[in-house]
Amino acid sequence: IVCVLSGLPESIIAAACARSGQRVLHVDSRNYYGGNWASFSFSGLLSWIKENKQKTDTSDECEDWRKLILENEEVISLSKKDKTIQHVEEFCFGDQDSAEDVEEAGALPKLPVFGASGAEGVAQESEKECPPVKSALPEAESRELEKATGAEPASATEGNDAEVTSENESSHSTALGESTRELGKTEAAPSETSAQEPKKITYSQIVREGRRFNIDLVSKLLYSRGLLIDLLIKSNVSRYAEFKNATRILAFREGKVEQVPCSRADVFNSRQLTMVEKRMLMKFLTFCLDYEQHPDEYRDYENSTFSQFLSTRKLTPSLQHFILHSIAMVSETDCSTLEGLQATKKFLQCLGRYGNTPFLFPLYGQGEIPQCFCRLCAVFGGIYCLRHSVQCLVVDKESGRCKAIVDHFGQRISANYFIVEDSYLSESVCTNVCYRQISRAVLITDQSVLNTDSEQQVSILTVPPVDPGKPAVCVIELCSSTMTCMKDTYLVHLTCPSTKTAREDLEPVVQKLFDLNTEEETENEELGKPRVLWAVYFNMRDSSGIDKNSYDGLPSNVYVCSGPDSALGNDCAVKQAETIFQEMFPTEEFCPPPPNPEDIIYDEDEIAPEESGFTSLQETKPESSSEESSNRDSTAVKKEGNDE
Repeated sequence: IVCVLSGLPESIIAAACARSGQRVLHVDSRNYYGGNWASFSFSGLLSWIKENKQKTDTSDECEDWRKLILENEEVISLSKKDKTIQHVEEFCFGDQDSAEDVEEAGALPKLPVFGASGAEGVAQESEKECPPVKSALPEAESRELEKATGAEPASATEGNDAEVTSENESSHSTALGESTRELGKTEAAPSETSAQEPKKITYSQIVREGRRFNIDLVSKLLYSRGLLIDLLIKSNVSRYAEFKNATRILAFREGKVEQVPCSRADVFNSRQLTMVEKRMLMKFLTFCLDYEQHPDEYRDYENSTFSQFLSTRKLTPSLQHFILHSIAMVSETDCSTLEGLQATKKFLQCLGRYGNTPFLFPLYGQGEIPQCFCRLCAVFGGIYCLRHSVQCLVVDKESGRCKAIVDHFGQRISANYFIVEDSYLSESVCTNVCYRQISRAVLITDQSVLNTDSEQQVSILTVPPVDPGKPAVCVIELCSSTMTCMKDTYLVHLTCPSTKTAREDLEPVVQKLFDLNTEEETENEELGKPRVLWAVYFNMRDSSGIDKNSYDGLPSNVYVCSGPDSALGNDCAVKQAETIFQEMFPTEEFCPPPPNPEDIIYDEDEIAPEESGFTSLQETKPESSSEESSNRDSTAVKKEGNDE
């Protein structure tokens, strides 16, 4: 198997193939893992911005590679220019000149590290300044897992099948949050906006602390019962990552940011809702959990929008706003009633698994997830080559199948299957493909959009469109304990489907929520909106949902993966990876859990003592008992972990 580019779908496929015993070569012309799914330090992102503004073609290092092509073969040239990123605009709202001579603290020589985020290199430094992050698993659940495995859980999502099953069995009763006995508990209401002035952060400080940042090119969260979480648990890849709960869901209504009550306890402790509204909301959410059992309730509105359906349910305007934009998170004009009910049910089912909200965020950024699957692939023999571009696919004229690739060194590499990311395909192959675009903005701010007693909040906010027909904007705000930004700053991601350039789509929302004045202009103003310290806007290609038949002349054994889509979750990437894997290997299980080392049993006849590497250990062992000797003489011996 040859995989070209290391985005999330390609990494999942590579891991699944390596796990099933296939030989995998994973090449990427970039010098970092993840493609458009990657995460960067601040200096790394500045370099990425510079590269995408220049957009220079890469020159061929080997001009005579065509000599490798035989008479009965033809080539499909691959693109050497990445056209997935456009309209990149960067803005600094501080004194940029003062940072000219400032160097990144702890900067190391650029070595081929595993991933663009450099998470491993700064993990210990980050822990010194950032507060410790609690496991996303409940404390009791973590202890049980520790006892069962004899080790600390490495990930918020790690667990065994029993835990997952028990959660599923009780999902109906706990999907709205805590149990009924928790309803009596008093929950602190969100405090008023803090009057404490935020610390002044300069651009030179951001540059100096650049390694504290892990900035995602694509902004997503993980649904706690989504396909990606299930795959991370099943494949045991979750041990390579850590996660943090999204702590609150926000809404933007009448010019103000408000916290949305999600769980049962949140609803009944909310000061924003009247008692009548609380009953209305709970009744509707209970209906959504098993709406399939009550088709008479929505059958007449199947051809209506979800917004129109909500208006018939005796819900107040504020409740309709919360459900539409903060719970279902769907379009007011384009979403049907059934789609809205499905989205609401999915939200509710994800509540209570790991916290009060349905979402998890990976520490050090979304770019960690592709790297986790790359690690699994490498563990099972996958080979990785960064800064390794591919010139073309070699196709046999008679069979029509792809036989090999030719790389930029002029080497011919043969394989049975080829996985190519859409961005590598040339214009001649994509003449009939119609792409969508995603508008993205990344901001570094000095305070949260909604200040509370706790500064360490991970928030998601949906800003409804001002003009009809425009898309809503998803805002994800990350604090320093997510290991994505320096202390006393927040990293804010804005995403929506594109209608114009990213700046034209997103700047009106940024102006509503943030102060875009420079430091000097803000000094004389009263404390109010969070101040933007630095910002970048860009458009990213959305190649999801394109049928393979839309690509001209691709052989049957070449599979195309899409880049990131505009959805909040990662279901599209996981579905695509599983579909491609099953097409290649229909009889193989997709990403089965790897065996525990102590459970692997080898036949004595197959492993010679001198080949096992344990000779010196056996020679230095004390004399064993008769019972141990009889066990050693049996037909199977356990692996190193048990011998030691």
